Amino acid sequence: QVQLVESGGGLVQPGGSLRLSCTLSGTIFSLFAMDWFRQAPGKERELVAGISVGGSTNYADSVKGRFTISRDNAKNTAYLQMNSAEPEDTAVYYCRAAPVVGGREFWGQGTQVTVAS
Repeated sequence: QVQLVESGGGLVQPGGSLRLSCTLSGTIFSLFAMDWFRQAPGKERELVAGISVGGSTNYADSVKGRFTISRDNAKNTAYLQMNSAEPEDTAVYYCRAAPVVGGREFWGQGTQVTVAS
């Protein structure tokens, strides 16, 4: 059974840092591109950052220079390092695993990030 589990969310002060983790089990992690999305109350889900199987990355303009996505294939885990957090970063963050050879994609259950003093 394939599972995708996020962790690391919580409360962080403006200007602070947080690292989110996303672990994929039950399949071959290295065959999946990994993406982080977020959804704030009353807003549509938006792509925050993505990393390909080869390690190429892309970011939403709103997080460039502040967030870093990475992956550790040995640990079957993708990460989202959030620095210089802003109140506008408050949202539920979701991880998605998208296969590069076809097949279904998988979503995590989401983890809440709140940026507030």
